[in-house]
Amino acid sequence: MPDIKYGFKPFFNKNSRVLVLGSFPSVKSRQVEFYYGNKQNRFWKTVSGFFGELEPSTVEEKTDFLFRRKIALWDIVTECEIDGSSDSSIRNYKVAALEEVLDETHIELIILNGGKAAEIFLKHYKTIGIPYVCLPSTSPANTKDGTAVWHSALACVFDDD
Repeated sequence: MPDIKYGFKPFFNKNSRVLVLGSFPSVKSRQVEFYYGNKQNRFWKTVSGFFGELEPSTVEEKTDFLFRRKIALWDIVTECEIDGSSDSSIRNYKVAALEEVLDETHIELIILNGGKAAEIFLKHYKTIGIPYVCLPSTSPANTKDGTAVWHSALACVFDDD
């Protein structure tokens, strides 16, 4: 019998302007029950750094940050079989119904956090009609620092704030 893992519900509100789509929550994220829960993941440091803020550490601080900064989070895969946290092992997956977020918000940009998120997104949503960009994964498995390109992408939406 397959061991199906389940991701998180989308995190957003009606004011969200950017949707960051990862692939699927890591083991550590699933343990803390919130996005980018691995302390080695660079997501929180990168995004809070763009806004000149301290990196949030608790789930409460993270949700407050996301609401204030109008950032929505979800994963392109909502359930799957996966070995540990390895994106390359994702199989038998279900794709997120992005309209759940897009119908309730005014998303101006979709950021695809890493290659696997981009691969699955493009397979199902290539003609979505909202600008999207694939950025280097913030995962600790990716040793390259993509801070500059993340900041550049965020500036496309938030430079007027």
